[in-house]
Amino acid sequence: LECCQIGLLAVNEPFLTDWLIGCRVQRVPEGSTERYTRWINTLSQDQLITEVYTSHGPTVVMPTWFCSREWYLKVGPFDEGGKGVPEDLLFFYQSLRKGGGLFRVDQCLLIYRYHEKATTHSVTESTIWKLRVDFLQERVLSQWESFTIWNAGKQGRKLYRSLSLANQKKVKAFCDVDENKIQKGFYTYEESKERPKPKIPVLHYKDASTPFIICVKLDMTGGNLEENLNSLQMKEGIDYYHFN
Repeated sequence: LECCQIGLLAVNEPFLTDWLIGCRVQRVPEGSTERYTRWINTLSQDQLITEVYTSHGPTVVMPTWFCSREWYLKVGPFDEGGKGVPEDLLFFYQSLRKGGGLFRVDQCLLIYRYHEKATTHSVTESTIWKLRVDFLQERVLSQWESFTIWNAGKQGRKLYRSLSLANQKKVKAFCDVDENKIQKGFYTYEESKERPKPKIPVLHYKDASTPFIICVKLDMTGGNLEENLNSLQMKEGIDYYHFN
């Protein structure tokens, strides 16, 4: 009831009529999806916008959404394609495309149950990956003349190969902390039809230049990634975006 009351009050505020509004959640069973739950509950208001490209999905989780009927009709409806369709992510991205905002009430107002038969598990990783890459290219890379991919390993190379040819040409370097990757000096895109095949430099992150697309998962390196990012005194959403 409290969740409904807060949601209804929020969507009736004039400046929030075109926003998706949600809240913090309590995940059950306790300890399930620990990293994900910590992420959705601790994002700052700015990060609700800047971290929409990560593998976690919507920064305000769909079971907590409130929005005005007017906004729903403008953005929607939901894609009812059935099993395997990420209808929440599609609606979320479309809301942002139409200029919608995001807001999280910093109270835990929903119990969010995890179970192995949840519909979300029917959506393939490749489906989500393509949507994320397309949205990143549309919203971020189209605005940049060049950029560095932070991660010369599997995920960074996968992102590079998934980009349009125009955006591949904007990649000025990969960067990493792994000396073995750095010592190789470059990554060769062997599958390319271009001749000669593209060779992308691999640098230490301290020698690379902004802006960055970060292809290393947050909260998975014992704080090393976060410490390295902080050491460069960059601003998220300007100097870098997470795509992890």
